[in-house]
Amino acid sequence: MTMKIAILGFGREGKSVLKFLKKRNPRADIKILDQKFDKNYLKNLSSFDVIFRSPGVPYNLPEIQRAIKKGVKFSSATALFFEKAKGKIVGITGTKGKGTTATLLYKILKACNKSVYLAGNIGKPVIEILPKLRKNSIVILELSSFQLQDLKKSSDIAVVLDIFPDHLDLHRNLREYISAKSAISKFQNPNDKVFYFADNQWAKWLARKSRAKKIPVSPQNLKLFKPEDLKIPGQHNFRNAIMATSVALLLGCPKEKILRVVKNFRGNEHRLELVRTIRVYPLLKNRNPRQSASINFYNDSASTNPQTAAAAIRAFKEPKILISGGKDKGLNYSPLAKALKNSNTKLVILFGQNKNKILRQIAKSKVQVVLVKDLKTAVNLAYKTAKKLTRSVVSSQWSAVSSQWSAVNILFSPASASFDMFKDYADRGEKFKELVKNLRR
Repeated sequence: MTMKIAILGFGREGKSVLKFLKKRNPRADIKILDQKFDKNYLKNLSSFDVIFRSPGVPYNLPEIQRAIKKGVKFSSATALFFEKAKGKIVGITGTKGKGTTATLLYKILKACNKSVYLAGNIGKPVIEILPKLRKNSIVILELSSFQLQDLKKSSDIAVVLDIFPDHLDLHRNLREYISAKSAISKFQNPNDKVFYFADNQWAKWLARKSRAKKIPVSPQNLKLFKPEDLKIPGQHNFRNAIMATSVALLLGCPKEKILRVVKNFRGNEHRLELVRTIRVYPLLKNRNPRQSASINFYNDSASTNPQTAAAAIRAFKEPKILISGGKDKGLNYSPLAKALKNSNTKLVILFGQNKNKILRQIAKSKVQVVLVKDLKTAVNLAYKTAKKLTRSVVSSQWSAVSSQWSAVNILFSPASASFDMFKDYADRGEKFKELVKNLRR
């Protein structure tokens, strides 16, 4: 009797699973279940023997849970990879910072001539790199809660970054969200390693779930570089660099090579990415025309929760304008309000589905807030306001200083999901960059 197989969700991972399964068994009976093709795609899950769930399909859906109770086996691209992979797996999870840490660690190990691959949420789909792996290979996987939730195996090296509430629109509650991430470490053995930020309670909790050697990481304990040595701004990025360095040291990378890579790392796209700098020459009498101020535009579209937007605000001391808002994920925006208070933020521009919710929750920060209809309007208003600010900042500073650069930063850090107006956070970030590049000086 032919086994009935389904692929639930036909995005990047679903397509890689189909290719893998067809290569192993060209005659396999495989059905694609995706809401793009059929609105009733969840209707008959119990009729299959095995279902490969893509991470974009929530594990806690009632239809999935009913199918599990009826004996249907659920797997995923990540689970397949863990079953078949050769070499050492470094799994990285956390609420934010996974992509930055994974990419930086990959670049460091590459510079140290390691046989290293980057996959998971970032890089290539995990299934595609299986044929390339050897015993000495190192695979760095960025793993989300959705990839980890039904996983029954842990990484050889688990890396747990800062964890805070997120995805509460798709997880039942914070407990389930944290529990979903626990697979990063709870199936480890005593020969494995788990790195975690010692000052984050949830990271510490996940590490305790492991039987592996526990390695707490504290930024103040590593003196190899300082925050100002990095090209990527923000204390959160400094922490990510410290974590990547800690893992690289364990894997035998020399300090001088690590330092070289860290100092030259410019971060990932859509994560506090400097898009454009516009120099503004004020019309001041008796001033050197070379004296100018700049308006810097930062694309932080990957910021999908209030904690990451708060980190973006704290990354800069200069006067700033924040553009935020999008689809709500059931989160509390009080961390954003706290960061805005005494932050030198001159204006917050909100758009998107949750703009009124954010407005209510940041009101206590006393920062001026304007609501607009879309991203284009937000960018134009931010630029107009920034030009006024640069003129006043330059005038006041140059009255005492003969030559000084001044800056106003425009931060696009949405603190929200993108699906109310955009395909995903990358699409949203690309739209922001296009708008900024089309601005006239």
